[in-house]
Amino acid sequence: MINLETTYMGLTLKNPIVVSSSGLTNSVRKIKILEEKGAGAVVLKSLFEEQITNEASHLISSDPKNTAYPEAEDYIINYVKGNSISNYLELIREAKKAVSIPVIASINCVSAKDWTSFAKEIEKAGADAIELNVFIVPNDRNKSSEAYEKLYYDVFSAVKKQVNIPIAMKLGIYFTNVMAVANRLNADGADALVLFNRFYEPDIDIDKMEMTSADVLSSPSDIRKSLRFVGMLSDKIRGIDISASTGIHDGKAAIKQLLAGAKTVQLCSTIYENGFDRVSDILTDIAKWMEEKEFKSVAEFRGKLSYGRGEDSAMYERAQFMKYFSNTKKEVLQ
Repeated sequence: MINLETTYMGLTLKNPIVVSSSGLTNSVRKIKILEEKGAGAVVLKSLFEEQITNEASHLISSDPKNTAYPEAEDYIINYVKGNSISNYLELIREAKKAVSIPVIASINCVSAKDWTSFAKEIEKAGADAIELNVFIVPNDRNKSSEAYEKLYYDVFSAVKKQVNIPIAMKLGIYFTNVMAVANRLNADGADALVLFNRFYEPDIDIDKMEMTSADVLSSPSDIRKSLRFVGMLSDKIRGIDISASTGIHDGKAAIKQLLAGAKTVQLCSTIYENGFDRVSDILTDIAKWMEEKEFKSVAEFRGKLSYGRGEDSAMYERAQFMKYFSNTKKEVLQ
């Protein structure tokens, strides 16, 4: 009998498949479908700090009277913020009533302002955990990398003080030393790290001569961005769970991340492209592979090829193509 059960941040999941924060998890109807298809947990669509701020700013600037009265600005800001938070808390409450799988709330932060205090309300609404989705674009040439990193620690600390439920930090790849950041967050009490965040990225339309958005969905090759660090961090930073994210489009990719040491794998783009059945398809692929390899539980093979347990740990540290690329180059030139 194949056992796909796993634990993540102290929560028991029926399997390691987590549907990540997105439009797939912004309604109870879709969350129920995801549970029916086999998802082990869901991360609700993020409540965006920037979106709340921008919406309030738009309402204020749309009427000249608002900018003339500071009280009006405060009222609009508090109204937009309160309405957004109220709707989000209702989604948590309704989702918890509708499904039996863990429901993880998500906060998209760019600062450690007092608004993070509403994390306590998230806990009261019944969320099983919180995923902090943080990315701050380093656009100040006079600010050190340490100063930018401190903002991440400050956001985490601000939320940590408010709640008793587990907290995961969803990180981006753009750190000078991801290992050091992970180690600091582990010491500060983070329960999990999600590797890695997929950001909005700009592009340029050369025909229209204007800025546009790059592809929103990930591709299977994007798994390379996280696989290295999942394998290294899962082995080097003990006491913190690793959730693999971005580029996991099929069962093979999910198995790779589990072999590297991930406790869970997060799906998003592949469900958008292939439908909700993709969840059950990937679970079937994992179970079939386990039968072929004679593994009875996920725990038996998780981390089997992580940095410290694989036969060639140097593969995780290798950054240049070396012999492989030089051979390919010769073939092209001949």
